[in-house]
Amino acid sequence: MTRPVATASAVAAGSVCLLVLAVGQGWLGPDVGRGASFCEAARGSLVRQPANTFSNVGFVVAGLLVARRAGRLPDDAVMSRTVATFFACVVVLLGPGSAAMHATQSEWGGHLDMLSMYLVAGFAAAWAGVRWTRAGTTALVTSYVACVTACEVAGRWPDPVPVVHHAGNLAFGVLLLTAVVLETLVWRRVETAIVFRHGVVALAAVLVAFTIWLLSNAGWCDPRSLLQGHAAWHLLCAVSAYWLFRMYASERTSRQA
Repeated sequence: MTRPVATASAVAAGSVCLLVLAVGQGWLGPDVGRGASFCEAARGSLVRQPANTFSNVGFVVAGLLVARRAGRLPDDAVMSRTVATFFACVVVLLGPGSAAMHATQSEWGGHLDMLSMYLVAGFAAAWAGVRWTRAGTTALVTSYVACVTACEVAGRWPDPVPVVHHAGNLAFGVLLLTAVVLETLVWRRVETAIVFRHGVVALAAVLVAFTIWLLSNAGWCDPRSLLQGHAAWHLLCAVSAYWLFRMYASERTSRQA
């Protein structure tokens, strides 16, 4: 087993076990209806929204697939194996983070859900930024912390915002849009077909996911069904995260010299 796979697997196992304990022991607090707006009706069972909860397995699988590829990155890859392993762990954590909210509908579960979103969007924006500016590891870490912190601050805004409802969702979207713009600029500077193809797949998946998210929130759903639009959002975002890494992994320093 390669080191990235071992690390991501440990993160997956540890975070899932903690989630199971937290749900079973009530560590995340009482059900306050957090996430109830995502159509699926709350069950009387331990897991309030089963479809929206268990669909988050997609993120864990995607993160482990990223880790598997991270262990095979060539020496001339732009992204180092260390950074790739970190990204794999971030993708893995999206699963338990989001599941914490949908399983419990608790306030703390909601915070974990938003934090997991900030972690992946912050990475996408920070990584695109340092590649565009040709900055180093220190700039990546600083930018990443700044992005996540900005999202946390934005998420404290108490009033609803149009379309995406919550200021934290808006901050998440702004970071993803920033990443798309910067990735386009990087690609135009390097212009390789394989990077473009992987990037298009990642972008298409998240755009379809967002469309389903909007339709589901607008009432195009059956609250009692296990076929939930928000569950599809989770699965398609997991696909997008995997292909985003495929784009990262296809970049070579020899092309950017």
